[in-house]
Amino acid sequence: MRANAVRFAPGARTAWHSHGLGRTLYVVEGIALVQARGGRVLEAHPGDVVGTPPGEDHWHGAAPDRFMVHLALWETDDVRWPEYVSDAEYAGPRTAAARP
Repeated sequence: MRANAVRFAPGARTAWHSHGLGRTLYVVEGIALVQARGGRVLEAHPGDVVGTPPGEDHWHGAAPDRFMVHLALWETDDVRWPEYVSDAEYAGPRTAAARP
């Protein structure tokens, strides 16, 4: 198991990617944006947990106007990085993440 504290500046985000065994994010501060390919952009707040299943393309990053810190938890280095997230994808409609 790996755990990394990752800090994002406002508007920063990862590229699309997937993890061989899935991944879990725990939001520590700020507002996180997370999207699975074909889904809506989830807005997550401190204390929220967002998981992605094995092999699901997704991206995550900070809201345009807020710094964000999350803990990333995963079990393997089997990560695939197909392409960058477009500005249109990043700015897509948002929905609130499910509360734990």
